[in-house]
Amino acid sequence: MQTTRFRASRKSLAIAFLLAMTTAGVGVWQTRGTAQDDSDRGPSAAPEHARRQADSLSQAFRKAAEVAIPTVVTIETNSKPQAVQMEGRGSRRGESPFKGENPFKGTPFEDFFNDDGGPYQFHFGPNGRMPQKHGMGSGVIVDKSGIVLTNNHVVEGADEVLVRLSDGRQFEASDIKTDPATDLAVLRIKTDSSLPAAKLGDSDKLQIGDWVIAVGNPFGFDSTVSAGIISGMRRELEPGNPDKRTSYLQTDAAINPGNSGGPLMNLEGEVIGINTAIASNNGGYQGLGFAIPSTVAKWVMRQLVDNGVVQRGYLGVGISEVKGKLADKLGVTHRGGVVVGEVYPNSPAAEAGFEPEDVITSYGGKKIRTPRDLQELVERTPAGAKQAVEVLRDGKTVELQVAVKPLPKDFADLHSGKGRRGADQHSGFKSDEIGIEVAELNENNAEKLGFKDFQGVVVTEVMQGSVAAEAGLREGMLIMRVEKQPVHNVDEFKAAMKGASLENGILLWVRTEGGNRFVVLEKK
Repeated sequence: MQTTRFRASRKSLAIAFLLAMTTAGVGVWQTRGTAQDDSDRGPSAAPEHARRQADSLSQAFRKAAEVAIPTVVTIETNSKPQAVQMEGRGSRRGESPFKGENPFKGTPFEDFFNDDGGPYQFHFGPNGRMPQKHGMGSGVIVDKSGIVLTNNHVVEGADEVLVRLSDGRQFEASDIKTDPATDLAVLRIKTDSSLPAAKLGDSDKLQIGDWVIAVGNPFGFDSTVSAGIISGMRRELEPGNPDKRTSYLQTDAAINPGNSGGPLMNLEGEVIGINTAIASNNGGYQGLGFAIPSTVAKWVMRQLVDNGVVQRGYLGVGISEVKGKLADKLGVTHRGGVVVGEVYPNSPAAEAGFEPEDVITSYGGKKIRTPRDLQELVERTPAGAKQAVEVLRDGKTVELQVAVKPLPKDFADLHSGKGRRGADQHSGFKSDEIGIEVAELNENNAEKLGFKDFQGVVVTEVMQGSVAAEAGLREGMLIMRVEKQPVHNVDEFKAAMKGASLENGILLWVRTEGGNRFVVLEKK
């Protein structure tokens, strides 16, 4: 993230100076025209009604903090020393075992680590063993029986988890259940005495501009309260990543390392989010904090408490957002909806009769605007429960009935593209008109490119400034369909392209490193 600095020009400073002088002049003239000397009036004060409004807001924050603080806990974690597999000549001082991967990715500490291992160096003990690790985060008690809600990344990999209440009591956590996909975790603390518990509110009722407070233990400062507003809704931090399955609330309430797992609350003292991440170029607060909505946290918590794992529904389609050239190509004029790019074999969608290029506009009676809308509704649908789905197909509304199934355990491996450059160059086809060259997908390059068990042709070259380049095609992508025609080899790709027109736009379904998506080829 870049930091933007504002510098006033001499001209703007001159204008400001002139305005100040003008205001001063008016003040002098008014003083001379007033019979009473202002010096007798004493210090000026804000109008009484303004003070009452400010006091009322202060009281609201004060009450919310009084309700929140007793329910917020400090979570301390300890991990035993572990052996580290080092490359080369055993263990060396300062050598990082992460091989360029950020070990803090997805946490507020992500920006503390860069590609060269700095600014912090890692020091290993004898026999390549990492020393014992200590961590600290926050959590919130959400049930008087001792259920604590926090982030997965706060407790992940810990051998010991200690929970300290605001009154000083300390407990060892037990029965820890986690859901990495949403970065949430629940744990239990056992005591014979009473525990304060926060109420989970309804994040769906929030609007941009609503006041909120963040409570936690940033940098180890217990029971810290910061205030701000909801500054954004439904933010996606890793679009296209099937392993991350939630959207976030954005707030400008100060969130720093140590706030992770603590609550974001409304002025009623209700938890409306779990603070999770910050956007920062130095690891500290810069006005962009993100929290998991309470509606998501409630659902995940119930699943973890009742089942030990989160059971998600599965539809079995690859989808993309409908916008821009894609909307024009599909003839979609209204806002919203997601287009089906692929229907997976033997999936609930296949059994229900979904087809590629169907535009899903509603699911279970609820409007669909974005892929995340559909994903969240589907995954919360109990397995076997039938849902009515409305789709636009060739300009007509069609209603389908679908019964979702449990999400396959290997879903991310099956449906996340991890393509790389380097496809075989033989058995290819080149189109100067489009500016693209493609090659056959065979057993050798399919394994290397991450396209095992998929069919299509691999993009081996994209000419600079070409139609293909303008559309966003890149080397290493896999073209799986041209218009509604699946392509399994170069000959089928050539045949499908002959019947397509750049003037009308050619719709391609492609697989990329970030997942599947549509690409529209057209002449400007």
